Amino acid sequence: MTGTASILDGNSFKAEDAQALDPRTRALTERRRVLGDAYRLFYRHPVELVRGRDAHAWDAQGNEYLDLYNNVPSVGHAHPRVVEAVTRQMSALNTHTRYLHEGVLNYADDLLSTMPHALDEVMFVCTGSEANDLALRVGREYTGGLAYIATNEAYHGNTALVSAHSPSLSPAETMDATLRVVDPPDTYRLGSETAEGAGSWWLAQVEGAILEIEASGDGFAGLILDSSFSSDGIFLGETGMIRAALDLVHAHGGIVIADEVQPGFGRTGEAFWGFARQGLGAVDGAGLFADPFVPDLVTTGKPMGNGFPIAAMAARHEVLEPFATKRPYFNTFGGNPVAIAAAQAVLDVIRDEGLQQKALTVGAELREALRGLATSHPAIGDVRGSGQYTGLEIVADRSTKEPGTAIALDLLEELRERRVLTSVCGPNNSVLKLRPPLAFESADVPRLAESLDGALTALGA
Repeated sequence: MTGTASILDGNSFKAEDAQALDPRTRALTERRRVLGDAYRLFYRHPVELVRGRDAHAWDAQGNEYLDLYNNVPSVGHAHPRVVEAVTRQMSALNTHTRYLHEGVLNYADDLLSTMPHALDEVMFVCTGSEANDLALRVGREYTGGLAYIATNEAYHGNTALVSAHSPSLSPAETMDATLRVVDPPDTYRLGSETAEGAGSWWLAQVEGAILEIEASGDGFAGLILDSSFSSDGIFLGETGMIRAALDLVHAHGGIVIADEVQPGFGRTGEAFWGFARQGLGAVDGAGLFADPFVPDLVTTGKPMGNGFPIAAMAARHEVLEPFATKRPYFNTFGGNPVAIAAAQAVLDVIRDEGLQQKALTVGAELREALRGLATSHPAIGDVRGSGQYTGLEIVADRSTKEPGTAIALDLLEELRERRVLTSVCGPNNSVLKLRPPLAFESADVPRLAESLDGALTALGA
């Protein structure tokens, strides 16, 4: 475990930055103390955003920004179809979930239709944290084991149980005593994105963790995984790269929890769900791989409702049944009619506007532009990703691949001044996480490239 809590503290505002702020921004940061000290702000010069549309946002002074970071408004800031659907349902009814409502059932069927048939039940909650909390509990009930495996910079949420399975939060949070932590398949340093390279290496890490659990007597529950390895540094690799490791978990009686908050809902372009990229073989006309991988539990969060609080846990019936038959579960607002209206609109927009295919094509254009910049900026060590999820690794030295943490953090600030918003990930805060709303256009790519070129030039990198 790294012990840096990097996911929260990477490019956060510090008290010592206040003196350089304009009076209004400084006053707002001081007023923000009413929220307590646990909250974090982005940037040395925080941004006060007041509205957005598509992949763009505006601050209180009317300045427009290109948003390369926010997957919460997954189909675009203030998408009119989502706004209309929420308004219409709010005008009719909103209540808790212990009444019949056909819209909820229609959406449940629609959501499950995007997944393998074996995932045949779904429970709605409000946040990804709640979904992962529920999944961890369900998995322990089904397997009888306690111990999960997670990657060493993984972030899965902020309930007590989920924080204890989010190594990126240690040592601020105490990790579960049974948790085993493995490194991600670093496709940059391991030299290959294929199953034979990084995937084979990662298979050995997972196997070692499983054998350790079995020898300990803790009982193997399974693996909780964001298949994009988002917080670890974004290592999607080639399709099928980690399939052998996932199959190994099943072979040892564990479950796989696919945390789809980051890679789900078409973001990777190649598949609607991140886990589906682990299917082997060519993609057919329906967008399905020849030998699909089926996780036991799938969790979703932020992008599901374009920012409206709704999340879900999809499950195989046989995995959920031991938990569901022993106890009732009630989430007051999880899957309420208004939240479902937002989620249904998001699903409809993704299909009707072809956003999965758009993510695939525009994301490829974005990475091509970044690789072009790498020829004149030695600080760019690696460009990787799939669809509209790109990791730009910044290095201090290309020959040694030494992480360029200081350069990356300064680069974020330079981009912010050029009104391009993004953030960092990875154990050293050295990977720019480029994860825009799916409304990001081909026309936005040159602006990003120009801003990045100017920012790197200003830093002499």
